[in-house]
Amino acid sequence: MSARWKLRELMASQGWFQTTDLVPLLAERGIHLSREQVFRLVTKPPQRLNMDVLVALCDILSCTPSDLIEAVEDPVTVQKTGTDEARGIGELRPIPARIRRPDQT
Repeated sequence: MSARWKLRELMASQGWFQTTDLVPLLAERGIHLSREQVFRLVTKPPQRLNMDVLVALCDILSCTPSDLIEAVEDPVTVQKTGTDEARGIGELRPIPARIRRPDQT
């Protein structure tokens, strides 16, 4: 499972296209982030998110945390092991190699 960060989409749905629009709104709620930090918060999914920031964003956008974060199921890939190939195909089996020195016949 992974998470899809939808802050930019929610901002666009309310007509906010400048990341700097969030700076004063967050400051009103006691969250003091630089313009660069807010830009990264909007444009990239955060690896860690402070609970106060999440609550402030939900208050600003009048949404719930599930509106901001969507759980996405990643496709499962199965890795093959080398043991499957060593068994051969059907009745065919690999022939073991015999290593001999050049002076041996």
